[in-house]
Amino acid sequence: MIKLTAKEFAEIVDGQLIDLAEDKILNQIPIVNTDYAAPGTFFVAFIGEKVDGHDFVATALNKGSSFALVSKTVTGPAILVKDVGVALLKLTTAVRKKLPNMKLIGITGSQGKTTTKEYLLSILNQVGKTVATEANFNTEIGVPLTVLRADEQTQFCIVEMGARHTGDIKLLTQATLPNVGVVLVVGTAHLSEFGSVENIAKTKAELINGLPTGAVAVLGNLDPFTPKMADGLDLQKIVIGEDVRAADIELPGGFAHFDLVTPTGRVPVSLQQLGEHQITNALAAASTAHALGVSNEKIADGLTTAVLSSKWRMQVDEVSDITVISDFYNANPESMKAAIKSLVLLSQVGGGASWAIVGKMHELGTSQMQGHLDVIKFAAQSGVDHFVSVGTDLYEAGNTPEILKEMSFYNCSNLDAVLQLSSNFSAGDVLLLKASRSEKFELIADAIKAKWSGGES
Repeated sequence: MIKLTAKEFAEIVDGQLIDLAEDKILNQIPIVNTDYAAPGTFFVAFIGEKVDGHDFVATALNKGSSFALVSKTVTGPAILVKDVGVALLKLTTAVRKKLPNMKLIGITGSQGKTTTKEYLLSILNQVGKTVATEANFNTEIGVPLTVLRADEQTQFCIVEMGARHTGDIKLLTQATLPNVGVVLVVGTAHLSEFGSVENIAKTKAELINGLPTGAVAVLGNLDPFTPKMADGLDLQKIVIGEDVRAADIELPGGFAHFDLVTPTGRVPVSLQQLGEHQITNALAAASTAHALGVSNEKIADGLTTAVLSSKWRMQVDEVSDITVISDFYNANPESMKAAIKSLVLLSQVGGGASWAIVGKMHELGTSQMQGHLDVIKFAAQSGVDHFVSVGTDLYEAGNTPEILKEMSFYNCSNLDAVLQLSSNFSAGDVLLLKASRSEKFELIADAIKAKWSGGES
């Protein structure tokens, strides 16, 4: 964090200093988990539904945190405020305003946020010091944790913005003041919370509506809502796939090679991540970097050398003589279809059978039945050999004679049933394991890998 005196910090958050001298310099970064408590941090004591962070203040201080931001009286150096969340957002806005030369990029969308962020991070790291969202810190708690890691030397800050309610992204945009706003796509993720795709679109558009005059809107073109979000606003606009696009696309082994075409030239790119759908994420990152003035060559180098750190996102493992694709960080009909396309492509390259081992997609609201039906129909049309439903009957509506002409269908109630079915795998087969995160498909993936490699499951 930037350097502030304790007095300045307290004034920003409307807080009271406890055992902290007014002239003490505070430039520590915030943490909310004592596992990360160490010198150079300060502990933020949130009160949750089940856990009260104030119970862990002493632990954080003992492990080296310099002070705590609290809403209850505690023992040790602290800054006492009425509401820790409100205080952290106030601090975020103040720090952001004290870093006018730092370019801040806000990224939202129903899918692709994290991959786009990591591609962009790989690009911008070549240009200057860059801070970016870690893990899934994309809420009113996580976004401040990202921005407050920036200091006077930080040139770029990349912030993922998620939403569970209308107004969430507006709040984050007001706190962070982005120079570039990126909306990737409006889809059906979290449909149960928003009620309609139109409401999702309005919420994602809060990022673009909150951009200052002259800022840049980077907008996807995969749905009818996103490309229009900057209409009528005094913003620069870049449409992903149009103003910055991919040409001469090839997919050797399922990995995208293409020419990146921007208004300033054309350069070759080879992605290290499986799937044609990664091209859209790469173009989003390239569009943003172009808006920030990064050269085509550095953009291409960043995309080609990018190694994604997030787990369970089209992660490919060779296990004995089968291939396992793990993609169960999140799931919705759009991401399911993209993963299925990659499964079929990879199995065609290797010559083995394709197995789509899938679970429930959560938070689809009233489109739940139709969403699952669309996925199984798409799998059949795409050439999947075997479709395995795990722990849900929602795909059963697609278990029809018409579908069965195209592919085999299995309904496994649990992990044991999947393991029994795994005896039918053959050398060269490719497996896709995909479901919403709460389905805990990593347990199925680990068990299959253990059994197929000769270990115990």
